[in-house]
Amino acid sequence: MGEPANKRIFCLSLGCSKNAVDSERIVANLNDAGFLMVSEAASADIVIVNTCGFIRSAVEENIAAILDIIELKNRRNLEKVGVIGCLVARYGEELKRELPEVDFWAGCEDITSILKSLGAISGISSRRSLAPGRSPYVRYLKISEGCNMACSFCAIPSIKGPLLSRPIADLTHEAEVLAEAGAAEICLVAQDLSSYGTDKGARLLIPLLDALESSLPSDIWIRLLYLQPSGVDRALLERVAGGRQVLPYLDMPVQHASPRILGLMNRGGGDIVSIFETARAIRPDFALRTTCMVGFPGETRADFASLLRFVDRVRFDRMGAFEFSPEEGTAAAGLPGQVSKRTKKSRLERLMSLQAEISLSRQSAFVGRELEVLVDVTNGDGSAEGRSFREAPEVDGVIDLTSSEITFRVGEKVRATITEAFEHDLSARVDAKTAVPA
Repeated sequence: MGEPANKRIFCLSLGCSKNAVDSERIVANLNDAGFLMVSEAASADIVIVNTCGFIRSAVEENIAAILDIIELKNRRNLEKVGVIGCLVARYGEELKRELPEVDFWAGCEDITSILKSLGAISGISSRRSLAPGRSPYVRYLKISEGCNMACSFCAIPSIKGPLLSRPIADLTHEAEVLAEAGAAEICLVAQDLSSYGTDKGARLLIPLLDALESSLPSDIWIRLLYLQPSGVDRALLERVAGGRQVLPYLDMPVQHASPRILGLMNRGGGDIVSIFETARAIRPDFALRTTCMVGFPGETRADFASLLRFVDRVRFDRMGAFEFSPEEGTAAAGLPGQVSKRTKKSRLERLMSLQAEISLSRQSAFVGRELEVLVDVTNGDGSAEGRSFREAPEVDGVIDLTSSEITFRVGEKVRATITEAFEHDLSARVDAKTAVPA
């Protein structure tokens, strides 16, 4: 053990849930090296910022966060500030020139460099520790790194590199550790879950789900996030819909519906409608989330109209949407036919207005039904907030819970009768007789 013993570190994790997994591994290694993790920058000696560099808005937000930490360093004389992660992988040399106040830099998952920069002497562990203040009940399991797709608008392959799938045995062991630490829900994440195993010669997501259900306690939920539609077939849909613990929820970003635009995006132009219709044919309440992009270069009124028709036909439970931004280093940044900001804004508003109507309709269909709900937050007035199979953590709505008969506890599951529906959230009542035993 070197100099770092008892130094206080705050790790600020920005961006997606995959970054959160990396931050947990970093925190565990820092703990092993003798550092004390704290829950706020103001009480730290050292601050590490784990960054996201996916799109321009994220880059701007991350740089603003780094500048805030540098300002804190100047006011409080922080010993060190470190910046790590995707932003460094994408803009490292430029950032080093522009931000000399940062004491050390490291790329994605480069724990060795972080420890060396802090003067620590410790072996590298794959163990994960929660940062102070994070819930142990919802955990993320990153099953692969990198991406082999070459979407023309996306910088991730240049940041993360090619697909690298983790062994099933390693993943089941890590999931067991998360369960022992209190996880009630484990979310599988990757750049594309449906490609898991293809770098080894076969799609292995279904065998992974089989292994996880065999190894985990039967009351733990397994949720799938981020699948490319091109890698989803009927066998996977049936496996997800009929799983003992796997939730009937899929997050499949389509980005667009126009075959011409999908071709320009380098995402192919197959029959994506059939994937979602098959899912709903297998199980009518299959929860479907997607992400769409408006204003891609060359998008015409007809292209946008096809996207509206597609969304109206599929009727997603949830949808995120964003305006195209020309990301530096991507093929799409230089395409002709860039759409004006005004048009992109107008199209985004129309798309989200349509989705709001669809979302409320899908929500309303659950009024009167009983759902199993995982309690995430308890309120001082005896009420609580939770989620069912239809709501992924952090990105979807919540279910507001009330009961005159039970006391809610975070991390437990209850059976709740839905009483009212809103565009994003639901309200529900829990009776003592429907509460799931602890």
